[in-house]
Amino acid sequence: MEPFVLHQPNQQQPELYMLQPWIKESNRLVAGFTGRGGGISSWPYQSLNCAFHVGDKPEDVIANRSKVAVSLGFTLDSWTCGEQVHGSHITVVTHEDIGRGRLNRETAIQDTDGLLTQVPGVLLTSFYADCVPLYFFDPVKQVVGLAHAGWKGTVAQIANRMVERMQSEFGCEVRSIHSAIGPSIGSCCYEVDDKVMTYIHDLEREFEGNKHKDLDLLSQGYISKDNGKTMLDLKEINRQIMIKAGILPTHIECTSWCTSCRNDIYFSYRKDGGTTGRMASWIGLKER
Repeated sequence: MEPFVLHQPNQQQPELYMLQPWIKESNRLVAGFTGRGGGISSWPYQSLNCAFHVGDKPEDVIANRSKVAVSLGFTLDSWTCGEQVHGSHITVVTHEDIGRGRLNRETAIQDTDGLLTQVPGVLLTSFYADCVPLYFFDPVKQVVGLAHAGWKGTVAQIANRMVERMQSEFGCEVRSIHSAIGPSIGSCCYEVDDKVMTYIHDLEREFEGNKHKDLDLLSQGYISKDNGKTMLDLKEINRQIMIKAGILPTHIECTSWCTSCRNDIYFSYRKDGGTTGRMASWIGLKER
């Protein structure tokens, strides 16, 4: 069953794809992903663009972010984000960090692709137009996290780094951690060259020493083509990395949405020719 379910009371409201299984289990948790609709941005960012760096009007981006936050029961002041660099650095968000990056890129948490917090009232956010959003939640320790994983973040195993930080910073036990993989480009549309596959094969060799019964040496994560290119499944590779990190397979939710196939409802950098908006992933714990 698809875990990301559209919630949009009317067309004036933002398209929000809620991480339904998690929300059902915790009335304090909000988690999900935005679609394209229900915002105010003009072409070619129409309409719910949530990122500053694409060239959209800053005031439209701020208005879109505010619409999303309010729809989730938060305020714009809680919107907290990093300046993503396709790396694997993770920042633990404290009370002092709340609201960083909500109004401009300069105040965002710099050089970070992963955000982690135990602070209630914070809305962690990150931005996408084909890359893979990764979600983390420990219901025991009440810790939430987000990670942005393009192919570079994937091979750097940002998912594994997130698990390690949850353990070291908050004492999370890996068997209690739940994770989810959100809407992103699928193996149906993501063709890569030998340069990218060199890194994937390096990761595969690292996995060969792991005897976990649920790992398949990443072989389900790509399909070679006759033209020398490869169709890459970043969702599956991140799922394998999560399992290798110790997360129970039954604790991993994975979307079926492909942002390129469905660029009518999602922004897709590849399908839209490089000029397009960005969706936002979000996760947060409401105040008690």
